[in-house]
Amino acid sequence: MRLMAVLLASLAVPVTALGADCDRACLKSTLDAYLAAIVKHDPKAAPLRQGYRQTENALNTPPGKGVWQSVTGLGKVQRRYLDAVSGQAAYYGTVDEGAKPAIVTVRLRVENRLITEVEWFIARDGDPGLPGANPPNLWGPDSLAANPPPERNLPKDKRLPRDTMIGIVMSYFDGITSHDGSIVLAHPGCNRYENGTKVTGRRGGQGDDCVSGFQGFNVANVAARRVPLVDDEQGVVLGMAVFIRKPGVAVPRNAFSEWFWIEDGKIRDIWTAMYYPEPTRAVPNWPPFDGNFPLAAGVIPAPAQPSR
Repeated sequence: MRLMAVLLASLAVPVTALGADCDRACLKSTLDAYLAAIVKHDPKAAPLRQGYRQTENALNTPPGKGVWQSVTGLGKVQRRYLDAVSGQAAYYGTVDEGAKPAIVTVRLRVENRLITEVEWFIARDGDPGLPGANPPNLWGPDSLAANPPPERNLPKDKRLPRDTMIGIVMSYFDGITSHDGSIVLAHPGCNRYENGTKVTGRRGGQGDDCVSGFQGFNVANVAARRVPLVDDEQGVVLGMAVFIRKPGVAVPRNAFSEWFWIEDGKIRDIWTAMYYPEPTRAVPNWPPFDGNFPLAAGVIPAPAQPSR
């Protein structure tokens, strides 16, 4: 058991005292100030630490570029999650980019009441995705608006320990890697919404839920696993990882943020914001997994053969 606790701790984002001076109210006000500054297109209006780091789908973005230019408002679905232990806050839902909505996860780290990290997962209409799929990348802002994550505040006797919640999330990733849904701590009938689109319940029958189909799922490993945020008051956990496909299969990796809704010690539902990076993109581009991508053949020269 002690070894298991050590392993779980290594997979989670390290918990430090850096965010200890910013409680839930502080984290929420910081997140709100950042989002308002994004909509205003004004980095100076956000409490950014000099040298803060921001990525959008794993690409580094300087202040004033990327979403600082494109986002014009917050969308119909707005969920905020807070973790005073790790000093992190996050937004899940939709943002408007002119007339088009995008489905996003936005993660912030706050240290000494200043934002030091911002990580965006963004799903847009027409994004690259699975070859031959229609659409290639699922995108359903209307579906998300009709089926948003519920909002709640759990009574203290219903809240679970932090390590327990992390272990429940890891059981889901382990089930995918092992191609065995019975490993997962999930309620029967649990739902999964990918970029707002409900993907469970399509095949009919009572068994089509968030742990169905793992046996033939085209994934060799759920890599670069991170759990940056645990909101025990809402019973919600943010997990991030990358699907590495089976060898020799021409299917792109999938980088995703997943919001796990936990009830009574099991996963009830999952909401995602995810994208399909091209082979050369370093994903997720955040420590401790700064790069997690296969190098194309020929990038590293073959060693010279000895002459005879």
